[in-house]
Amino acid sequence: MRRALSVASECVPLVKTGGLADVAGALPGALAVQGWEMRTILPGYPAVMAAAGRGRVAFEEDDLFGGPGRVLTAKLKGLRIFVVDAPHLYDRDGGPYVDAGGYDWADNAERFAALGWAAARIGAGAVGDWAPDVLHAHDWQAGLAPVYMGMMAEAGSRPGTVLTIHNIAFHGLAPAAKLDALRLPRSGFTEAGFEFWGQIGALKAGIVWADRVTTVSPTYAAELMTPEYGWGLDGVLRARDDAFSGILNGIDTEVWDPSRDPEIATYKAPSGKKRAKAMLRKEFDLPETDGPLAVVVSRLSQQKGLDLLLEALPALIDRGGQLVLLGTGDRKLETDWLMAAAHPNVAVTIGYDEALAHRLIAGGDAIVVPSRFEPCGLTQLYALRYGTIPVVALTGGLADTVIHASPMALRAGVATGLQFHPVGTHTLAAALMRLVSLYRDRTSWTRMQRNGMRQEVSWEAAAVEYAALYDRVAPAP
Repeated sequence: MRRALSVASECVPLVKTGGLADVAGALPGALAVQGWEMRTILPGYPAVMAAAGRGRVAFEEDDLFGGPGRVLTAKLKGLRIFVVDAPHLYDRDGGPYVDAGGYDWADNAERFAALGWAAARIGAGAVGDWAPDVLHAHDWQAGLAPVYMGMMAEAGSRPGTVLTIHNIAFHGLAPAAKLDALRLPRSGFTEAGFEFWGQIGALKAGIVWADRVTTVSPTYAAELMTPEYGWGLDGVLRARDDAFSGILNGIDTEVWDPSRDPEIATYKAPSGKKRAKAMLRKEFDLPETDGPLAVVVSRLSQQKGLDLLLEALPALIDRGGQLVLLGTGDRKLETDWLMAAAHPNVAVTIGYDEALAHRLIAGGDAIVVPSRFEPCGLTQLYALRYGTIPVVALTGGLADTVIHASPMALRAGVATGLQFHPVGTHTLAAALMRLVSLYRDRTSWTRMQRNGMRQEVSWEAAAVEYAALYDRVAPAP
């Protein structure tokens, strides 16, 4: 069995702020079926250190970007992991990327350089009994790993390197004055290297130095090579077009399994939807109506289009619909949504609750994902499994995973949801009005539910593609 090291800043079930954690948690199991043993290296946040317990010391570093550190190895919750134990970098209150006040940690550049450095050392053989054939870096937090890997070992004697872009909006920028502190070669600080408008760009470094670059859906891959979506890196990606591809994410179909979901007891959609919906209405004290109950499970941000949904909400509510939202993020959006919850047919919970997310997706008639851009999206995939109709913007992975209920698709009996484009208040309002109309066409609605539940949304297809990619970049056995 060949070996891969996944370099990630978060991973389910240990630490999660978004979809990256779900991907990092699911890939090892999915790739094992394809003959790849994957281990994951994570920063030693307090929660990770508590879970790792007294892991075995794999190697030590006298100076790990500002203080001593070591890398532990442990097996927990079904994962084989390495943990970068560096208290001066990770032992602090707050989140993985921001402090308790919501501000980026001032030393984030060093914190995640340490992650990439430790990963490269493993790739260079620092752990005597385990060395990877492929080093798979995720997002800017691991973007320097391919650079360090190239510094530590020559091509042909090192692991192949892959970078996956989960969200190109976050570049991991640092001042040029940190070049030496981050142990980066000055020769790389050029327009063709990791320089980005006078700063060090960690994500750009990964794009340039990795053997292959992927992102999380084919449509997002095409979008990233345009100025509209590329966030200044579209030219860099176009230059790497022959080494760049999109591999659509999957989901853990055991965790998101309506037939065995502990949060909703017995459930069989579409018939079980009525019971789950009644339970959800009771939980949020919503009245009975003759319209659809829509749900949102999302980070509250401009990217996710939740400001647009606020403006378009009357199109749903005035026609007998209801909406329940679970999310946290932008403080103004949180306040605005709490004000909207004054309406008897709107309910809002600020925060994140995994169990509640399951109940919402099970009990909702529809899920709304109005993102301005969306690399892949996972909630629409969860929704399909539960017979919950997605209403999504036509972008990124949302475009790749939802079959729009056009007249032709309805006649052919293949539609699974609704898409709207361009992304704006009026087009979203029109989609919500169409949702209400479709909901009252019970024949079409039930067929769409059943179509969604039959979609293949597991990691199986993605794992085959990743394994083939690894085979191409790994050194010959």
